[in-house]
Amino acid sequence: MKLLHSGKVRDVYEDGDDIILVASDRVSVYDVILPTPIPDKGKILTQLSLWWFEQLADVVPNHVISATDVPAEFLGRAVRCRRLKMVQVECIARGYLTGSGLKEYGAHGSVSGVPLPPGLVDGSKLPEPIFTPTTKAPLGQHDEAVTFDEVVAREGAETAEELRRITLEVYRRGSELAAERGVIIADTKIELGWAADGTLVLGDEVLTSDSSRFWPADRWEPGRTQFSFDKQYVRDWATGTGWDKKEPAPEVPAEVVEATRARYVEAYERITGKTW
Repeated sequence: MKLLHSGKVRDVYEDGDDIILVASDRVSVYDVILPTPIPDKGKILTQLSLWWFEQLADVVPNHVISATDVPAEFLGRAVRCRRLKMVQVECIARGYLTGSGLKEYGAHGSVSGVPLPPGLVDGSKLPEPIFTPTTKAPLGQHDEAVTFDEVVAREGAETAEELRRITLEVYRRGSELAAERGVIIADTKIELGWAADGTLVLGDEVLTSDSSRFWPADRWEPGRTQFSFDKQYVRDWATGTGWDKKEPAPEVPAEVVEATRARYVEAYERITGKTW
């Protein structure tokens, strides 16, 4: 195998015509990799993604070939995938207002050019889910919000419409399934790419604790920071240290590592109904 790319969380290998996607235990916040790994994170993300790929198979095709035909040392955290030409847009759906979307709303009353009603607060449910794409920044740089018209200019009108449709449908289906299990999916990011036959295919990961914000429905309370089953906990810790969000990032204390791992595990167990 040949290492093609080492990202913030995943390593991408070439194996003949296929790609081997390996999820590490690395964790990144504000586009910077923290020096302290979260044990089991890579396996949890991989197994949760595989569960979601099955649930979404009738919504959009995915890149998975096999989760078992991978090198033994990567078993559980790796997936053999189809090779895709990735779309150079991060496709994000938001059903609730928080994070960078809340900041943009506070400044402009809109997110990625989508106007929103006045009076929304942190954690507010939006009137309907919205498509809020961003650029794909190189490692160490920050993604930038773009409008739908900018996606049209980059990718063409037909592709832009498909990116929006698929992203919102993945979010809708995922939100409905998670809601049945007492979990709110506040927002999510997906990655799409072109297969050799010209179809848009879901790649990378989907509806995981790294690509989404998961909130327990019974603790949702707009107007404050929500309890979350995702890396928001470690993101909040990093912010609280006074770190300037540039490399080098601070070491993560053991208690923060364990609490973060516990939230990843709980998200997996609540959503899939399986015991980790």
